Amino acid sequence: MPHALVVGIAGGSGSGKTTLTDALMDAFGEKVCIVHHDNYYRAHDDLTYDERAALNYDTPEAFETELMVEHLRLLKQGRSVHCPVYDFRVHNRSGETELITPKPVILVEGILIFAEPELVEQMDMKVFVDTDADVRLARRILRDTEERSRSVRSVVDQWQATVKPMHEKYVEPSKKNADIIIPEGGRNKVALNLIMGHIRRYLEVGADSFPEIE
Repeated sequence: MPHALVVGIAGGSGSGKTTLTDALMDAFGEKVCIVHHDNYYRAHDDLTYDERAALNYDTPEAFETELMVEHLRLLKQGRSVHCPVYDFRVHNRSGETELITPKPVILVEGILIFAEPELVEQMDMKVFVDTDADVRLARRILRDTEERSRSVRSVVDQWQATVKPMHEKYVEPSKKNADIIIPEGGRNKVALNLIMGHIRRYLEVGADSFPEIE
């Protein structure tokens, strides 16, 4: 299998990463697979629900990134992987896995992926989605209350206790590792078209003759 194009998509919580990745998945279909950093949150079967809920999930140590790096290496070699599945409703891994098969384009999505040097090394193209904090908080409240059975109070408390300070400590500084910084994710049509054009050219000419981003 030719070398896959690995595209990293990072940004703060609620920045619009999902909108961007969904747009790329829709555009390229079967030529793309996606690996979410969130699925690699460490398992905490030894803790109670309340203890798990109190953990800091916005620090690099919260993730089993070494497993994700290994899975990316296998995908780039043309081998399938069984990715863990994380259940946000119980703050723990579900015990199930998701089969990810290798594709010409691999999307890597997550808040802290550019803060992890070993992950950054696996990427050919790095996109940072930059969105104002008030917009990100509003989106997070809607997502967590509608999709993850959270109360507004718990979302705001977590934002103030860990999400905002960890964003300032890890996510914002990791922006320096990006090749492209765009506002509003998939809603930024100009940036989206540029990224799609880059991927399209890669798929047309292949890895051997494809120019690297400098």
